[in-house]
Amino acid sequence: MTKWVALLRGVNVGGIKVLMAPLRGLAEGLGWTDVQTYIASGNMVFSASGDCENLAVQLRSEMQTGLSADIPVFIVSATGLREILEQHPWEPEKGNQSHVYFCFGIPVIDEALYHDLRTPDEELRVIAGHVHFHAPAGIGRSKLAEKLGKVVPGCEMTGRNLNTVRKLVEMAEC
Repeated sequence: MTKWVALLRGVNVGGIKVLMAPLRGLAEGLGWTDVQTYIASGNMVFSASGDCENLAVQLRSEMQTGLSADIPVFIVSATGLREILEQHPWEPEKGNQSHVYFCFGIPVIDEALYHDLRTPDEELRVIAGHVHFHAPAGIGRSKLAEKLGKVVPGCEMTGRNLNTVRKLVEMAEC
């Protein structure tokens, strides 16, 4: 059995409601063990046999059947998540100033749009297939954050701030 982390895209924002207890129940129904969720935004740590692609398909299918919700699922091993965290190029004072966007495809930054939208203190980098975003002033008013889907076109992704990534790594390593 391998420790995995599942990240659900767009959960409990934009009208897609998923309660964490039923989500844990679906995962346990798949035979997954040590299932834990973290905050109500679609973060789950679990143990299971298989590979990330098949596990993501299984969970998405179960959510379609059990929750009537078609939600994209990104799954990464605990080891893989730790590597992504270690590759993050910034150590912000506050963990909500930096984000990792986990990509379902191959991310390519539209450099012209990126430079048009970014403020001098914002940075965006693609590292090992994921988008790392540093916004020391926060993403609440960031034009870059607001238009990230256009800056990284054609690549569905789900983002987590550094606080959440750190916590998920901690949970997965316990």
